[in-house]
Amino acid sequence: MECADPGELAEFYRQVLGWDVSHYPGESAVITDGSTSIRFGRVDGYEPPRWPDSATAPKRYHLDLNVADVAEAVQRCLELGASKPDFQPDDGERWTVLLDPAGHPFCVCQTPAKGQA
Repeated sequence: MECADPGELAEFYRQVLGWDVSHYPGESAVITDGSTSIRFGRVDGYEPPRWPDSATAPKRYHLDLNVADVAEAVQRCLELGASKPDFQPDDGERWTVLLDPAGHPFCVCQTPAKGQA
């Protein structure tokens, strides 16, 4: 994931996901749960995507984080440094779009009940 400050972004997602920081040499940082890793890399002049305007600055990826309680998880993410954009394509019960500290959009989604996709 591109950003201006890999350490800051890794710390945000470490706290959100409960993963460990496994590598932090300064120009990049990695978090992992032991089987999956996310790398954050410093990009000079980094410009975040502009949600929801994908024409002028498209998003490069999108994380969906499944949780048992969307409202509770959104509040926790906001406390950790996320922000909530005005435009929300859902009513907030099934998912909520947030922006991480580097401006990347991600969704906090209701975990589907067993048997639902």
